[in-house]
Amino acid sequence: MKFEGSLDGKGLRVALVVGRFNAFVTNRLREGAVDCLTRHGVCEDDIDEILVPGAFEIPQAASAAVSSGRYGGVLCLGAVIRGATPHFDFVAGECVRGVSRLAAGSSVPVGLGVLTTDTVEQAVERAGSKSGNKGWDAALAVLEMASVLKHVRGD
Repeated sequence: MKFEGSLDGKGLRVALVVGRFNAFVTNRLREGAVDCLTRHGVCEDDIDEILVPGAFEIPQAASAAVSSGRYGGVLCLGAVIRGATPHFDFVAGECVRGVSRLAAGSSVPVGLGVLTTDTVEQAVERAGSKSGNKGWDAALAVLEMASVLKHVRGD
């Protein structure tokens, strides 16, 4: 048997967990994600935004959203841009590890749209210019996984 997801978001309720740090980037990721979700049938009223201080706090808020039972998908959006100290490695690593752990242990799809870049220019490129919008891409993954998991569970 082959299970393949669709991109139909009709009836899906989604939580966007958005880090406010580097808002000039994360706002663009959020806009891309909302655009993707609504173009694929998710009603704007079914998209909740959970704003957190930064990337480090994303896994905790995403975990609360998953645990609430209110959402058919949770999308994590943030931006960690390398600086002159090792702080980048700790924040980026813990954010991705936390989201990864949450996704692996959840029956709710959890999307990772957290940029980890060396420069501001790279972040801007991935938030809607040269390299597309990674918020859009992460939203597509949540839509597809919501559908795949439904098929696998037999819902």
